Amino acid sequence: MLSPEHRVIVKATVPLLESGGEALTTHFYAKMLRDYPQVRPMFNQTHQASGAQQRALANGVLMYARHIDELEKLGGLVGQIINKHVALNILPEHYPIVGTCLLASIREVLGEEIATDAVIDAWAAAYGQLADLLIGLETQIYDDKAHAPGGWRGTRPFRVARKVRESDEITSFYLQPADGAAILDFHPGQYTGLRLTIDGDEVRRNYSLSAASNGREYRISVKREPNGKVSNYLHDAVHEGDTLDVFTPSGDFRLEPADKPLVLISGGVGITPTLAMLHAALDQGRDVHFIHAARHGGVHAFRDTIDSLAARHPQLTHFYCYEQPRDGDPDAHGTGHLNETLLDRWLPEDRDVDVYFLGPVPFMKAIKRHLKAVGVPESQSCYEFFGPASALD
Repeated sequence: MLSPEHRVIVKATVPLLESGGEALTTHFYAKMLRDYPQVRPMFNQTHQASGAQQRALANGVLMYARHIDELEKLGGLVGQIINKHVALNILPEHYPIVGTCLLASIREVLGEEIATDAVIDAWAAAYGQLADLLIGLETQIYDDKAHAPGGWRGTRPFRVARKVRESDEITSFYLQPADGAAILDFHPGQYTGLRLTIDGDEVRRNYSLSAASNGREYRISVKREPNGKVSNYLHDAVHEGDTLDVFTPSGDFRLEPADKPLVLISGGVGITPTLAMLHAALDQGRDVHFIHAARHGGVHAFRDTIDSLAARHPQLTHFYCYEQPRDGDPDAHGTGHLNETLLDRWLPEDRDVDVYFLGPVPFMKAIKRHLKAVGVPESQSCYEFFGPASALD
């Protein structure tokens, strides 16, 4: 149990986490992935190599230590974590592995003079509290999904019914349940997880669901990354008729019912979850401003889809911005980076709108600044990360 003395000690470590949290989490991941190879499939090695996973965990540990007395101030961070865990099928038996490696890393990185037995005891109690919280929430989600219509637990085999090239970089996979039975509905904006075996190694990845929920099939649209082990495998080695192991849909980045005009802003493959959101909003009769940024026309996926929807739905206004348009590309409404000037011009005059945006992290950082500058309330802007949960500030 986390005692008052434990809380005092944990909060006293906040300055150490502020200055050395990333060094601690880097050591932690190296130790865990070396000593417990069974958890490697759950971690994207690209995020490990870039340091994104380490930075995200360092931020999460720091936020937890700061708010150990008032966990409600963690806000949406807990929801992001448990949904990513559920999409990758993180189970209660994985938590002791993390705890063992975290405590060992605290001792080894900080040294015994700082990481005394009292500090280790306090962090053991703090981690135990956090683990119990996450396990409880995740167990409830697993149970709810297993008992919902069309639901299941763990993985379920899905057949690749169609494979469609959407742009020079993005290909869609239409996935239908191998048993032909109903499948779980999902909220627009959510993602699903895949479990694959590539060159003898198990890997797991999350991909946004890029079409509206229909009870019959899921669609994921995957960008080929230059050094992406999984994306290249899906593009090159997975064909129509093949079977993939799929986890239940998850995610707390979802379109919430509302009457306000909706603004959807995406960059690159960030367009994928906004497609499901767009269809849902149009079905609800909402006014929608759809804004998409791409490098050029060759990598602009789903342009025909959006143009066709706009032709049929007068409440849909759409704008495209090409950073470096090529000769022969279809016309875009703006060129260069999607900036404050363009957003100010393209957003509704009344800035009392709901905005959902997604794309590469630098893109999202810029969009967040621009939205604030043009008068969109921060409380009405929502965003999601492809990889580890992070902060845009």
